[in-house]
Amino acid sequence: MMSIFVLLISIKLLLLFSYAQVAFGQYPNLTNSVDEMFDQALEGALRSEFGLEFWRTVESKKASIVVADITDHHQPLVAAINGDEMMYVASLPKIAILLGAFVQIEQGKMLLDGETKTTLTHMIRNSSNPAATAILNQVGIANLAAILQSDSFRLYDPEFNGGLWVGKDYSGGPVWKRDPLHNISHGATAMQVARFYYLLATDRLVSPELGKEMKGILSETSIQHKFVKGLKDRPSAQIYRKSGTWKHFHSDSGIIVRDEHKYIVVALTEYPSGAKDLSRLIVAVDDMMERWRP
Repeated sequence: MMSIFVLLISIKLLLLFSYAQVAFGQYPNLTNSVDEMFDQALEGALRSEFGLEFWRTVESKKASIVVADITDHHQPLVAAINGDEMMYVASLPKIAILLGAFVQIEQGKMLLDGETKTTLTHMIRNSSNPAATAILNQVGIANLAAILQSDSFRLYDPEFNGGLWVGKDYSGGPVWKRDPLHNISHGATAMQVARFYYLLATDRLVSPELGKEMKGILSETSIQHKFVKGLKDRPSAQIYRKSGTWKHFHSDSGIIVRDEHKYIVVALTEYPSGAKDLSRLIVAVDDMMERWRP
């Protein structure tokens, strides 16, 4: 009887420990949270929306898409198409500069005064290149690379084919260092961008107070295109986002909150109609999320 009693107590303690891990902030890694049915749902939604040309782009690895349902922060569902493909993404890595600034602020190495907040806001909402360069110079480009590769974040990780990388400023000046794996100056993988937003949503980038400031900066935009244009007829959708555009490179990314449901979408493309197609893509994904909800 005693051995059964001890076994029951042990099981109870194990369950309590597992619950405590969830309750006190243990989160799964998005890269390990890909769900086969969710994957199929995403592919089906996109195949219904887009024709053969889009899928040729996907098959040639010139389009990368990750969708993560994070309504339950502790049980994300992830769908990924070329999720670990490193691509040039123009201004999208300004979110990495935003992170670098807030890490420095949290460490007391920068001050979040009115001027700094205004510059950060212009960098994200207006995608201002002078603002991005000014903040990057304050953070230090080598220091930013170290932050992105640090064990705390691993937002650039060679084991997962790279990730967020800022190898030069946005002034048109010389390259400091292209990413070690692919020789890209401003790059990202869709999965690592999705991880950025997941870490932000779960207060694991900086303190909750500073994370709220970051979300506030990401919550509005002065550029009405791509995801924002696609969701304009869905006023209940709140979006925290950053896009990138240069020539035929088009990307968008963000957290979408609508009707008590929350999901991350990242889409990186390299083809001329990318901007228009991203507006269609976000509608297809949002419709998929409507169908997916219980």
